[in-house]
Amino acid sequence: MADHKHGEMDITVQEKTFEGFMNMTTKATIAIVVFLIFLALIAV
Repeated sequence: MADHKHGEMDITVQEKTFEGFMNMTTKATIAIVVFLIFLALIAV
């Protein structure tokens, strides 16, 4: 079995995936907040 050395694995793909996930989550959260404000303005 090969010895594992911390910090040697290439994680660029994982970093890009996480960045995309955070970007999508941020945009979805902003869209939901804007939609809720819009609903609140219509209901008044």
